[in-house]
Amino acid sequence: MTGFKEAVEAVGLVIDSAGVLVIVIGIGASAVRLAVNRVPGDRYRRLRQDIGLSILLGLELLIAGDIIRTVAVTPTLDGVLVLGLIVLIRTFLSMTLEMELEGRWPWQRGAQPRASSDDP
Repeated sequence: MTGFKEAVEAVGLVIDSAGVLVIVIGIGASAVRLAVNRVPGDRYRRLRQDIGLSILLGLELLIAGDIIRTVAVTPTLDGVLVLGLIVLIRTFLSMTLEMELEGRWPWQRGAQPRASSDDP
């Protein structure tokens, strides 16, 4: 059973690393896109959206890594409670970030996005 726990721990670590990598590469790609893209428009808003999308994807991977490590490796009540708190915080961050990017809550997919004060 020790080999299984070590393997699951390694998988969780790989997924966590992928989450951090997605965020870092996404920020770098967003900066390159800002520098290269000379199309007129709200470049700052596009940069914020690109970075926000990278953070959202990275957070999803980090949550997955936490779930794998906590449930499969150390399924204690304390571990599950800490995991629940971490998932709650990261989910709240994801939802508020999506609200900031899309102009609506995730459950309002059919609704029209709000008009930004920056839009003409």
